[in-house]
Amino acid sequence: MADGTRLPKRKIRGGVGAAIAHDSAHKHVSGEAVYIDDIPELPGTLMAYVAMSSRAHARITRLDVERARRAPGVHAVLTAADVPGDIDIGPVFRGDPVLADGVVEYAGQAMVAIAAGTLAEARAAAALLDIEYEDLPAILTAEEALEKGSFVSPSLTMTIGDSAAALSGAPHRLTGSFSVGGQDHFYLEGQVAYAVPGEDGDLLAYSSTQHPSEVQHLIAKVLGKPDHAVTVEVRRMGGGFGGKETQPALIACIASLLANAAQRPVKLRLDRDDDMMMTGKRHDFFVKYDVGFDGDGRIRGIEMDLAARCGMSPDLSNAVVDRAMFHADNTYFLGNATIRGHRCKTHTVSNTAFRGFGGPQGMLAIEYVVDEIARTVGRDPLDVRRLNLYGQPGDRSGRDITHYHQRVTDNITADLFDRLEASSEYRARRAAVDDFNRTSRYVKRGLALTPVKFGISFTATHLNQAGALLLLYTDGSLQLNHGGTEMGQGVYIKVAQIVAEAFQVDIDRVRITATNTGKVPNTSPTAASAGTDLNGQAALAAARTIKNRLVEFLAQHFGVAPEAVVFKDNVVRIGDVEKTLAVVAKLAHMHRVPLSATGFYKTPKIWWNREEARGRPFYYFAYGVAVTEAEIDTLTGEYCFPRADLLHDCGDSINPAVDLGQVEGGYIQGLGWLTSEELWWDDHGRLRTHAPSTYKIPTARDVPADFRVEMLRNAPNREDAIHRSKAVGEPPLMLAISGFLALKDAVAAAAGHAASPHLDAPATPERVLMAIEALRHRVADREAAE
Repeated sequence: MADGTRLPKRKIRGGVGAAIAHDSAHKHVSGEAVYIDDIPELPGTLMAYVAMSSRAHARITRLDVERARRAPGVHAVLTAADVPGDIDIGPVFRGDPVLADGVVEYAGQAMVAIAAGTLAEARAAAALLDIEYEDLPAILTAEEALEKGSFVSPSLTMTIGDSAAALSGAPHRLTGSFSVGGQDHFYLEGQVAYAVPGEDGDLLAYSSTQHPSEVQHLIAKVLGKPDHAVTVEVRRMGGGFGGKETQPALIACIASLLANAAQRPVKLRLDRDDDMMMTGKRHDFFVKYDVGFDGDGRIRGIEMDLAARCGMSPDLSNAVVDRAMFHADNTYFLGNATIRGHRCKTHTVSNTAFRGFGGPQGMLAIEYVVDEIARTVGRDPLDVRRLNLYGQPGDRSGRDITHYHQRVTDNITADLFDRLEASSEYRARRAAVDDFNRTSRYVKRGLALTPVKFGISFTATHLNQAGALLLLYTDGSLQLNHGGTEMGQGVYIKVAQIVAEAFQVDIDRVRITATNTGKVPNTSPTAASAGTDLNGQAALAAARTIKNRLVEFLAQHFGVAPEAVVFKDNVVRIGDVEKTLAVVAKLAHMHRVPLSATGFYKTPKIWWNREEARGRPFYYFAYGVAVTEAEIDTLTGEYCFPRADLLHDCGDSINPAVDLGQVEGGYIQGLGWLTSEELWWDDHGRLRTHAPSTYKIPTARDVPADFRVEMLRNAPNREDAIHRSKAVGEPPLMLAISGFLALKDAVAAAAGHAASPHLDAPATPERVLMAIEALRHRVADREAAE
């Protein structure tokens, strides 16, 4: 009826739990999605180029820019001396000059920024720069930095029990070391920013960033302006993976400095080669371990050193190495453990956040160690993994305390093991792999089943907060804004589903708007897999505020109890009367009820005392298990992955379609990190793998031919996370560790499992071939000696 009464009920479309498409999916495939470089350029827009250092470590003895300033089309040329505010844009600690000031500390460091009418003119001007250097000693690897005591910040130790006594008393003991490579983010959309000067010194910056508030603060800092003079906006990114958490600030600050100097809009878009040379990567690690265990493979004590190549500045390395240390247990009770984390300063680009944020490196370290233990005692690695698991919920054995003294109360790994071992037919396939290897001379197969336990929360406790702004219009439509940023992972659609569920309206009644520092201030980065957890709760808080106002008004207006006002199935039931949200919103507006609200959320229960290395840094853990089968050609080192079985814990998924995509994509990206994606610097500290021609990310051909992915059902989060869901952005990446260890298993088969091979990551075909040859020589030498 016209007044909205007695309406037919219809279930809402796209609420929580609905497997609906990403909000921009159709625009992604059609090319209609607008990224920063697609924004129509304003008249007078200039193009920027950045001249980079060609030396890893040197003093700048001459920097003459006058010829560049006089070059055709040039409107601004800036060096560190031309920055009106503070030149340091370190996100947490100082050490990152926006333009090099007197000294360069990596090949690729920004030195001079140029804005011209065209990019070609800016590049041509850069060729006219007169630069001279005095080379200084350069440290290029973590091992060298360890030897020379070169660190960006002090080392940290986490301990539980007495590792020294446990090691000395253990029946068996192993020591060893291996290297874990880094990884380039290789986002489809490179680093880009578009800065537009406004009235009264204001500036609007469009930035491809996971952390708009940080970019806002740092632009204001280099310009010497208050934060309120700068607005940063981002509708979407073409991938981020952590590479757009701190790194975009450099690009946006340079564009803004040039725009401020020229008083014209400036766009800075890096091409792929410059992007890869100028911006940070996943930290590569050098790992040393000393582990004691009994004859069954149960760990009695362990000491581990995790040394990360951090690069020329701290960036986020403190937190990255901390998280690597937190995850050096994975799903295993260590009991007596000493975990040391070293933050090595090198004259290479500052490494930064990357999906998993150190967790993958720490997790690979312990999985490598457990694999070595299993091969030493002659047991199936799965059995050794089971033996060392944390206790089950309710277990009073005391096997539930981590080395950072957080109690593990939600461990479901044993159940996941049982399910995947059965569904993947692990035991039968293990026998089949062994049979195949006995009869196949040149081709060998390997199999590995590994778990994941990944902590969810920022370990910097203050970042675990979020805000949202929600507007209800008089036609019943809703506009949503929050601090989360969309990089393809689906945070926008998932938070919109939460709001649709709260008001019980179809998802198309909720409009998602670009993340903007002028709407929600002081936001945390969209990182740590916490985007939906934090922003979803903040949006829900805003929705509840508006709903509570409506309930109070409707109850009073219609003379019913507040409990009689119910939002359900696209209507609002008020006693015996039903009205649309549009009618209710219009009525409330006419009676001067406010229809907008902010929402705020901070994660409960968490705390961390870094000085004492103890606390509860994580609200909960996300779990998963994977079985991967590998096949290698022992003559060439080439390999493939015929099959992978994944079982992942998303709690009660808010959007199973989006979450499934995250599990699949995370695994493949992790497989790339551990196999084909090799970063290589020459002896002069110059990155030589800086383009698709030399840096190999996974393609569709690298997806396992038989790829079975399942999400755990009927397993709600035990903590009160948003709708009992679990974070899904980062944890699935570590499922790919099973692929790396399957390769290691296949290499061991090449020598009849007579010894355990040494295999560094990434396990490129060259490394696989060298590992086979080294293992065969080692076995032959041992047999000859006997």
